[in-house]
Amino acid sequence: ARRPGRTMRRAARPAEPGLPVVAVVGRPNVGKSSLVNRMVGSRVAVVEEHPGVTRDRKCLVAEWNGRAFTLVDTGGWLAGGDGLVAQVSAQAERALAEADMVLLVLDATVGITVEDEAVAALVRKSSTPCLVVANKVDSASRESDAWELAGLGLGDPMMVSALHGRGAGDLLDEVVRRLPRPPAGPAAGPAAGPAAEPERDLTEPPAIAIVGRPNVGKSTLFNRLVGDERSVTHDLPGTTRDAVDTVVATEAGALRFIDTAGLRRKSRIGQGAEYYSLVRALQAIDRADVSLLVIDATQGVTHQDQRLAERIDAAGSPVVIVLNKWECLEAGARSALSADVEDRLGFLAYAPVLRISALTGLGVHRLLPAVSSSIDAYRRRVPTAALNTLIAQAQRAQAAPGSRVLYAVQGATDPPTITLFTDHGLEPTYVRYLERRIREHFGLGPTALKLRVRRKVVRSRPSERSR
Repeated sequence: ARRPGRTMRRAARPAEPGLPVVAVVGRPNVGKSSLVNRMVGSRVAVVEEHPGVTRDRKCLVAEWNGRAFTLVDTGGWLAGGDGLVAQVSAQAERALAEADMVLLVLDATVGITVEDEAVAALVRKSSTPCLVVANKVDSASRESDAWELAGLGLGDPMMVSALHGRGAGDLLDEVVRRLPRPPAGPAAGPAAGPAAEPERDLTEPPAIAIVGRPNVGKSTLFNRLVGDERSVTHDLPGTTRDAVDTVVATEAGALRFIDTAGLRRKSRIGQGAEYYSLVRALQAIDRADVSLLVIDATQGVTHQDQRLAERIDAAGSPVVIVLNKWECLEAGARSALSADVEDRLGFLAYAPVLRISALTGLGVHRLLPAVSSSIDAYRRRVPTAALNTLIAQAQRAQAAPGSRVLYAVQGATDPPTITLFTDHGLEPTYVRYLERRIREHFGLGPTALKLRVRRKVVRSRPSERSR
């Protein structure tokens, strides 16, 4: 149970620059992701009982007793691996090198293994302050087993149960106690008091979700955009298991890029980690300001690409269609693919289409301007007077059959949402006509645009009724 006066932030958020970094490391399947979920106060990391679920570094903010720090979940480290295993281990090593403090997580029910000794040697070599965490100590009867872990020579273990929360508060107390103190600001001092701490900027940078089917190059594109090997890349489909966020300073301002797991047909999605990877990817689409729909140019637009595009369009956020692996196509195949995109993704006709190579960097420089333009259109507010002038001009050019738009107002942004008040209903074809006129006139091309039709009852005046 938590002691009086303790507070834990329950809503996890992606990492912020300037905070102390605590890396959670260990061999596979010792409960690292479960511990991260417990420390940040919500289920933000995909967890399953078999090893190898976590592969990328996932950075989140944890907060305890008024102290915030970045918590880094890593995949299981194994010595001497190759291929995918080696990349996962390399991600854990980079997290260890960048950390101010390390939580070495061990399984108290198993004791010290050869893999544990190898991870401990790696931690000892780094000289980063370390705290040994004995996980799966679900009851007092397990504590005697946990003391065996002190044999690694990295200090006495902190005994916790990430699954049940036992000892989590004591662990957080110790983490906060050992963290480097923040530098005193100019307002620090007895007169300033605790309230004199500078307030954190709560303005969230725009979120850019990179989505698509498995093995189309999403993680390769993500790494190129953020300028770092944050995500594990491999030719094995389904390499990415969780959504990975990174904030990047660009010419267009700070942007949060989100690498997501590949989306497959529901009939091919299993239980456990694969299901939760799907949930995380769909959540990333829903909270994104812009979605980059990555399509493998060598395979063309598939039925699954169409379904995913419909899902993004329904979310209402702008979308940029990215044809990756463009360098692999001959001239004839490129023309055929462009026609295929126009035909199968015609309902996203407003979306820009970029031809790139995430591997070589071809055309990637055009992504940020397209994203910036999409965000501007997504947040655009149209002047009411100019909107109604345009509606009047559109009706004079082509009148609605048996109806008339009395006036229009924009009720919301993100995306632009316009309500048309009419004396009768409008045909869907006429609504599309007005949408096209509004989009072209106000430059809303890169974003979805919602038009709502409301019938307004026009009441006659009393003098007219008396006649």
